Amino acid sequence: MSDRDTRHQQAMQKLKAHVDEKVAAATEQRGLLLVFTGNGKGKTTAAWGTVTRALGYGYKVGVVQFIKGQWECGEREQLVEDPNLEVAIMGTGFTWETQNRETDTAACREVWAEAERMLADPEVFLVVLDEITYMLKFGYLDIETVKRALENRPPEQSVIVTGRNAHRELLALADTVTEMQEVRHAFNSGVQARRGIDF
Repeated sequence: MSDRDTRHQQAMQKLKAHVDEKVAAATEQRGLLLVFTGNGKGKTTAAWGTVTRALGYGYKVGVVQFIKGQWECGEREQLVEDPNLEVAIMGTGFTWETQNRETDTAACREVWAEAERMLADPEVFLVVLDEITYMLKFGYLDIETVKRALENRPPEQSVIVTGRNAHRELLALADTVTEMQEVRHAFNSGVQARRGIDF
């Protein structure tokens, strides 16, 4: 065995020991709160990937879309026939299109009632609150209401929150926080959003 191969084997043995130690230390079993935030692309896509994973195991999943629900969504189109998936969509779509705080707030609270029902249901394994961060930022929902629902959910239920500028109290409450960082985005160079790639 060459010196390089020996060094590689030693490094991999060390890595395996480290990973095995972390796996052995992870003994707690419960639902998680995950936050996908940041200015980069892929937050909703990552959430739908996890939805697909949960559905693949036969778990019940609820998805609440607060902003992009009126838009085409390839993932939703593919999965919507799954009997274990329930999707609730905010009726107004993009708030910057409606520009009406009163109707947007009413639409938000209407779909939030669906989210609260899902968050209280022990049969629902995963709930996705897609783009809910905007609802908090714009004041359509208050953070205490959202925190209360998250803190009182069934212990085995996991929740994914997506959207830019996640509220600091959501970040503090979360088990896992992933920040998508934009390095470059084609849209900023005048390239249109592409069906099948961006939505």
